[in-house]
Amino acid sequence: MTQFYDARGNIYGVVSPQQARADGVDLPHSAALAAQTRQSWATAAVHAFCAWAPGEAPPGAKAHRSDGLLIGPFQNEPPFDLLIVNTDGTLAERSGNGLTIFSQALHEQGLMPSEKDCVLQVHHDNSQGRSPLQTSVRAAGFEGVQGFWLDLGRPLFGAQAVGAQDVESVTFNQRDVSRVAALQALNPAWENSQFVNIGNPHCVTLVARAEALPSHPQMLAAALSQSLTRIAFAAPGGSGIPCPMGVNLQWAWREVEGRIAARVFERGEGPTASSGTSASAVACAAWRVGWVKAGPVSVVMPGGTAPILLEEEAGELRRVRLFGTARTAP
Repeated sequence: MTQFYDARGNIYGVVSPQQARADGVDLPHSAALAAQTRQSWATAAVHAFCAWAPGEAPPGAKAHRSDGLLIGPFQNEPPFDLLIVNTDGTLAERSGNGLTIFSQALHEQGLMPSEKDCVLQVHHDNSQGRSPLQTSVRAAGFEGVQGFWLDLGRPLFGAQAVGAQDVESVTFNQRDVSRVAALQALNPAWENSQFVNIGNPHCVTLVARAEALPSHPQMLAAALSQSLTRIAFAAPGGSGIPCPMGVNLQWAWREVEGRIAARVFERGEGPTASSGTSASAVACAAWRVGWVKAGPVSVVMPGGTAPILLEEEAGELRRVRLFGTARTAP
């Protein structure tokens, strides 16, 4: 039986490679080969482990009971290989909430080191990104809560960092940002976007009013959902414009110093209650345009608040860390 976990409203199922094979998924024995051949097994894995049982889905539920599937570990000691499978059968390069959940699963299995860093290696098939993509995780506390700090490394900014094409360069808050025509066509308030690469690609749209943040029901509604899917998803699921490999979409509004409200629409999944890497990208974009300073930043999403730590050196953002906890989901 699949074990599901919840991290800030983001739900993932966790299965071992052995369990996947026992349930009929033709999964190769190495994570690297599995990533290269994901078209032969990923859809079957999503159906086997993420689908609602007959009559189980509540009214208005999404097509799957989780936001994705984590398969691993492929070893008995660190570094640990894993696969992050989106519900459309594609593989993600990184997921902050997913890696938090995977860390919790490792902890429950007695595999997570208690007082030192643990390296997680995510294998994927995006030819434009490094695979495996490593994330260093440490079990630790924050404000009296036990969880995990994820070191997401150094962010990159701008259209080139995410492979965006044919976007206009504009000025926002005296900083250079981008204008994504397809987003502005949906809402004139969505005219200023900051591209961020934090191991995976993000497009953070900066809005001046809270009312310009799209709600979860709005993003689920057919008209907007279809338009955002065309922008966020790579072909053939979407148009791959402006990013041929797809891009995660966020909207951010500065509530007060050090606190940013955000909404998320993920490539490969759609609207989500929260996302760890999306929250980290939002914090980085807010720093880039002068909304926040380096140090602790809170990113508030419908699923919960993500504590982010931005580390600056010589005027550049050198490292981003994300704190998270996970609990067993029903």
